[in-house]
Amino acid sequence: MVRLDFNCDLGEGCGNDAAIVPLVSSASIACGGHAGDAGSMRETVALCQRHGVAIGAHPSYEDRAHFGRRELALSMDEIHASVIRQVRALQAACNESGATLHHVKPHGALYNVAARDRAVADAIASAVRDVDPALILFGLSGSHLTESGSAQGLRVAHEVFAERAYEADGRLAPRGTPGAMIEDLDASLAQVRRLLREGDVIARDGQRVPLRADTLCLHGDRVDAVAFATALRAALGDEGVDIRAPGHAQ
Repeated sequence: MVRLDFNCDLGEGCGNDAAIVPLVSSASIACGGHAGDAGSMRETVALCQRHGVAIGAHPSYEDRAHFGRRELALSMDEIHASVIRQVRALQAACNESGATLHHVKPHGALYNVAARDRAVADAIASAVRDVDPALILFGLSGSHLTESGSAQGLRVAHEVFAERAYEADGRLAPRGTPGAMIEDLDASLAQVRRLLREGDVIARDGQRVPLRADTLCLHGDRVDAVAFATALRAALGDEGVDIRAPGHAQ
């Protein structure tokens, strides 16, 4: 049986978290950089607790005006400090409610830069390790971020995407480029089924891209996120997938 985590980014003020959480096995919660505050973190942590969903921090460039999707010129020390600050903010919310922080997954531009830039990946991985070496680091499958996490002794989860297109080098097609977002549900489901059955995706140029899939992401800020999550959960069930967060026993 194939085992796969189904994760969603939450706590971003999109208003549909309560409908999505019962459908996923892990959640990455905005912790003040691109969205979220102490109140939203507490509420989202509590929601995850009620449904047995693994809780992760979702740090980003601290740029709320651009939702963390603009690259910022920061030093490695600044990135390290920012990630620690954000992860500890969510860790504090977990501690208040007796929850356990499970993983860290960077958001937006920070995630994409870390996928291609080893120095940024190292700064993030070392920050995660400095907060708690037991945390799992989520990163783009086969990227510098997962490589750095493994090199620094962290457990890593290679992430794939249901509704993002890929380039031939395994990176995500940049937002704003034609076809970067897979809006059609059937096309998204076809990509997920191919990942499960063939272990690869077809890039925008038609090339086959092999990918390791430990966790499947759905973006919670989609307008149709609930419908997408429902359909993806059903498709995973149809494929006989054991949906479970990384590191969680049966």
